Amino acid sequence: MVANGEQESDMSQDAPKLREYRIQIASIQEQRSSKRRLLDFLKAKPSMGDFMSKLKFASPLKIFRRTVNQREEISISVPSPVGVGRPRRRFHVQFFRKINWHSLLSTCVEWIKNPMNIALLIWLLCVAVSAAMLGLLLLGLLNDVFPTKALRNYWIEINNQVLNALFTLMSLYQHPNLFYHLAMLCRWNSEDIVELRKIYCKNGAYRPHEWAHMMLVLGLLQITCFAQYALCGLYWGYSINNRPELFENLFLALGIAAPVFAALYTVYSPLGRENNSDSDEESHAKSSEADANSWKKKKQQQQQHQRVMVSKPEWIGGLLDLRDDTTVCYLSFLCTCCVFGWNMERLGFGNMYVHIVTFLLLCLAPFWIFNIAALNIHNYVLGDVIGVAGVVLCVFGLMYGGFWRIQMRKRFKLPGDGFCFGSSSLTDYAKWMFCWPCSLAQEVRTGNFYDVEDDSLFRKLIESDDDVIQIVVDPPKSDDNSNPNSVSGDAMTQPIQHPPALVSIEQRDTAASST
Repeated sequence: MVANGEQESDMSQDAPKLREYRIQIASIQEQRSSKRRLLDFLKAKPSMGDFMSKLKFASPLKIFRRTVNQREEISISVPSPVGVGRPRRRFHVQFFRKINWHSLLSTCVEWIKNPMNIALLIWLLCVAVSAAMLGLLLLGLLNDVFPTKALRNYWIEINNQVLNALFTLMSLYQHPNLFYHLAMLCRWNSEDIVELRKIYCKNGAYRPHEWAHMMLVLGLLQITCFAQYALCGLYWGYSINNRPELFENLFLALGIAAPVFAALYTVYSPLGRENNSDSDEESHAKSSEADANSWKKKKQQQQQHQRVMVSKPEWIGGLLDLRDDTTVCYLSFLCTCCVFGWNMERLGFGNMYVHIVTFLLLCLAPFWIFNIAALNIHNYVLGDVIGVAGVVLCVFGLMYGGFWRIQMRKRFKLPGDGFCFGSSSLTDYAKWMFCWPCSLAQEVRTGNFYDVEDDSLFRKLIESDDDVIQIVVDPPKSDDNSNPNSVSGDAMTQPIQHPPALVSIEQRDTAASST
């Protein structure tokens, strides 16, 4: 009994003690309100707009609209050049049944003088021949000539490789300009707007929301080039049996549809339509004011610097006068493309990087593209022909420099040389083909000697002590029995007391009107 009592006392000590808990039972109204809050929470939709705004994010569409509005404000403030943007009258020439063959022939001759047009014509002929043969093979019209199916498939692959090389080469030639236009669209200053209007807008005038339209056209052209590069990778990386048809057809469709849609959009969008709004008149008024202000600024600069425009400039040094500036000679030989691009931009003939890349592509791309295509043809005779054609095209890439030498000579009225059949243009091409470092060095020396502004060359001024200004005179004309560079450096300058006695005609008129 005692043991049982001790056991009970031990169990009573180990048993948990009861505590007092107060439970509050909500009323019926509180239960209903809590249920309503729960239902409202479940039915509520999260507001992503507030969340994104707190995180300072915006949708791509809003960013694009904001960018378009900002570019549009800049576009409206930039006037078009005078005489640009006015609607042209259509069919202002009477229709004649008789063709003027002399005028047509002269137009063709003038067009063929441009080496870029010659290259385009040769490219079109090659594409036409290869595409015609491919079409005849696919239609089965050459089954008598190629009786077996394996032989027909072999020649289909040859024509595909040739067309692929031709279109890849054309895409490479056009891509530097497309990248430059894209850079100008991103930069979008006044000079870029005027230049892009001349390329993409009809008559070079302002168009509403022109930045967005240009961006769409340029995007389609970029898609065209990249689709051709992808198609080229398929043709070079896979054989005709292992080539994936899905990707081949996809890139082929993109390469055809994108440029067609870009051309149609350029014609039928606001870029290609006439803009008869009142903004044209405002643009003309602003452009006239801008031209007047720019002319006044140029006139003030001429009066301030007292520069003299050269009426009959000369080439500085002969073609083989390499000792005049050995640094220019070495750079022209070792780094032709860089010096050429820099000189072209300095003379006002376009962007330096576009000229550098285009020159490199013209001189290097045909060799690699045509030789890789020859390796995929698996025919020794055709492979050798295509490889030699690539080498010839690389050599003729030097004609690009000859073309811009002709433009330089015509713009600045430099004397021509009729050594090749009495034609100055053929002589310029020959100088670049057979002695490109000497020709480029002569162009650089001429640009260093004169001050270049717009389409004119000016004498450089060399300031010295005692308010004496030395005006660089024209280089003496070379005779047959004399060295054109025999005049020393001191004889090339003429000291004149300040203010100079030689002033331009505009400055004389200004002085007369002021008195």
